[in-house]
Amino acid sequence: MVIPGLCVTVVTNRRVGVALEAYAPDAQKMLVRGSFYEAAASDPAARRLEGRGIAYAIALPVSGTRAVVRHNRHGGLLAPVTRDLFLPPTRAPHEFHTAMRLAELGVPTPPVLMYGIEPVGVVFRRADVVTREIEHARDLSQYMTRAVPGAEREAAWEATRVLLGVMHAAGVRHHDLNVKNVLLAATVDGLVAYLLDVDRVAFGRAGDERLHAANVARLLRSARKWRDERGATFDERELMPLAAA
Repeated sequence: MVIPGLCVTVVTNRRVGVALEAYAPDAQKMLVRGSFYEAAASDPAARRLEGRGIAYAIALPVSGTRAVVRHNRHGGLLAPVTRDLFLPPTRAPHEFHTAMRLAELGVPTPPVLMYGIEPVGVVFRRADVVTREIEHARDLSQYMTRAVPGAEREAAWEATRVLLGVMHAAGVRHHDLNVKNVLLAATVDGLVAYLLDVDRVAFGRAGDERLHAANVARLLRSARKWRDERGATFDERELMPLAAA
């Protein structure tokens, strides 16, 4: 689905890009160099970001807007088989419109500026998603180390609790809410938590306690797994405000 007057579709060498109108020139210039992901990877000034796969933080070529370019990949047990191949329309359009709806509901998430889809054979597609970069930010897992003072980690938990509350009020359920999908950015008013990987978001009834309980349980399970399997540092008492929420 493309929103007239808001989104622009750009087609180059069978690759399709859908961008917010202000970023259509960026999309056009990037697609000349390949897919959005290939264009970002070839940028000598790109900064590599580690995750499920490598993402790239770049300045978009026309507007200069700071952005993160991510190639969509499957997760789970079948990931080695399905890799980055999706049936159309892929998850990218859903992520694009979900990010818009979250913004309307007041749930902080990096805006999706554009997405790109490339045909692979007759049936499959590959997809890239470009979001605005939230600068000077770290995900929640990076606060769970011995190097981070307790007061900083407490602030990170509090910002996360606020995010969970906003999600609750909006009726938002994130089916893969984990410590890598909560991004924390410093502002003049303190830390603000942003929701990532919103293609796994579903919408329900505002204030639904079941959705809220599921979000909290999923995040707590992720934190404890990060501690048990990766040596993350925190005291179980630090989780009590989240559990109480």
